[in-house]
Amino acid sequence: MKNAKFDYSVQTRTRASSISAIVALVLILVAFALPAFASRSLIQDMFFILTMLVLAQFWNLLAGYGGLVSVGQQAFVGIGAYAMFGVVILMGFDPVPSILIAGVAALVLAIPTAFFAFRLQGAYFAIGTWVIAEVVRLLVAQWKAVGGGTGTSLPRSATGDMWFTGAIETLFDVRNAAARDILAYWLAVLLAVATIAGIYWLLRTKRGLGLAAVRDNIEAAKSVGVDAVRMKWTVFLVSAFGTGLAGGLIYMQKARISPDAAFSLQDWTAYVIFIVVIGGIGTIEGPILGVLVFFILQSLLADYGSWYLMALGVIGITIMLFAPRGLWGLFSDRTGIELFPVRRRLTGGRLANSSLSSKEE
Repeated sequence: MKNAKFDYSVQTRTRASSISAIVALVLILVAFALPAFASRSLIQDMFFILTMLVLAQFWNLLAGYGGLVSVGQQAFVGIGAYAMFGVVILMGFDPVPSILIAGVAALVLAIPTAFFAFRLQGAYFAIGTWVIAEVVRLLVAQWKAVGGGTGTSLPRSATGDMWFTGAIETLFDVRNAAARDILAYWLAVLLAVATIAGIYWLLRTKRGLGLAAVRDNIEAAKSVGVDAVRMKWTVFLVSAFGTGLAGGLIYMQKARISPDAAFSLQDWTAYVIFIVVIGGIGTIEGPILGVLVFFILQSLLADYGSWYLMALGVIGITIMLFAPRGLWGLFSDRTGIELFPVRRRLTGGRLANSSLSSKEE
């Protein structure tokens, strides 16, 4: 057989991912239309789910794909929120575009944080990020212009004349406070979609392969030419920027801030880690499933005080023992379904062109 050519191709898409893409598009359209028929309380619940999902996806990018287990992400939530409040109160900016400034502020803070934290490994890295977050909280608490240790609220002039709220009031015939909730919800939808799409795109590129190599074995990754230091810096800065955006958006909707709330370890890191762990670390689907489970548990158990936190701890430990890859990992292992596949598969192999030789050797 001479000049045989085989039709091989490398694919990541699966039938399940193609179907899920169509379903996702429909869900996004429904999400944008939700304020037309949903109650204000449902809009607020959806805002909470979406913003926690964004925080979980960025922590998952950092720890699940980059191997950098940080317990100091509250630093970026807090500094982003305070940067947004600062430019609104001191410079008269509108809160909506100030959300971008929140992301930039978190990015700026991430540079010295990474400079010091990357000199630590494992548990020391985790503790180091937490210590840095506490230092930032104490420093921000001295910022008297934005309320110091007691905090402050957004000026009424800023919340009343916020971009797009007037049009939303007219469109849905609601009051200003409800219009702000709808605006914050729509921005949360956009941020969540952009976050998931951006991370999925990154993981399907060569940088995504390099990132996975660094996570699995940093020395082996270096031996094949992967710049491990650059990859770590990239995911840390990207995660900080996205977390800062989420922090600015969360506190734009709250319109009230204090150092203890904005830099809360429990709200912005512990809960996020719980979401990723029970959903499935190292997968895009995991945080999506995890945030839904977390919201249901919170709705059912929040009235039980400290028992609620104990129940979350027991559930988290149980899942880590019996399903180390989380609920989505357990489901995916048994069904083979991947909604956001990133593994390359070699397909094909059919004979495309051949010529037979009649000569015998």
